[in-house]
Amino acid sequence: MKNLQQFQGSSEYVVSSELMYAVNISIALQKPLLIKGEPGTGKTMLAKAISDSLNKELIIWNIKSTTKAQDGLYVYDTVQRLYDSQFGDGTVSDIKHYIKLGKLGEAFTSEEQTVLLIDEVDKADLEFPNDLLWELDKMEFYIPETKELIAARQRPVVIITSNAEKELPDAFLRRCIFHYIEFPDEEKMEEIVRVHYPDIQEKLLKQAMETFYWVRSLKDIQKKPSTSELLDWLQALVVAGISVEKIKEDIPFVGVLLKKNQDIDALFDFKEKGFSMRRWG
Repeated sequence: MKNLQQFQGSSEYVVSSELMYAVNISIALQKPLLIKGEPGTGKTMLAKAISDSLNKELIIWNIKSTTKAQDGLYVYDTVQRLYDSQFGDGTVSDIKHYIKLGKLGEAFTSEEQTVLLIDEVDKADLEFPNDLLWELDKMEFYIPETKELIAARQRPVVIITSNAEKELPDAFLRRCIFHYIEFPDEEKMEEIVRVHYPDIQEKLLKQAMETFYWVRSLKDIQKKPSTSELLDWLQALVVAGISVEKIKEDIPFVGVLLKKNQDIDALFDFKEKGFSMRRWG
């Protein structure tokens, strides 16, 4: 990888050596990097960090339950063409005028190499990943309406994220480099926090972190708080001037950490039974 640009993290994204290695192997082998991990572990932000680090444009394709693979290639606007034909628009004979490239198409036709994020691929139906096999492998697709072959001018750096809501097809997995982002331990989390809040009070951070990991350790919590929720919670504590002692006693602004009624109820039921925070192995 001596002649390739290498990702080394960014000023706003703390990256483990294993993840850094996975990104650079993906770039070197020209294969998509499939990133899994629980929500809030920085999967989506990784693509932005790569874009910033390598100084490349970031193109984001947000996947929804209704998204089809075709949406990422191109769309032929037949409705607009019909409308224009009724009102005598002079461009109606040029079909190219009604072809709009999707995010994959934009990445392929860019003069410069881009970073393409296919975000939350598992939200779409089960056929979606299979429908993209050729395009991601060969980096080209055909537009029958214009008889054009769209081939990548510069092969994009492709980052694909998944929350593991669905199992992805084996044929799709074979074409990817895979990395699972583990939830940060306390040491790594402190490093992440200090990137965002370099001047945070030491005692407040220590108590907030202890409380945060204690909440995450409770077995009855269904949606465990993530990194982004910890960062929001710390900001709320600082802005409100909450004392260190109150953090441990009351867990103020619990709605910033927990987003489900049953989780908040489970937390305070646990506290009412007389259980206190304690360190764990």
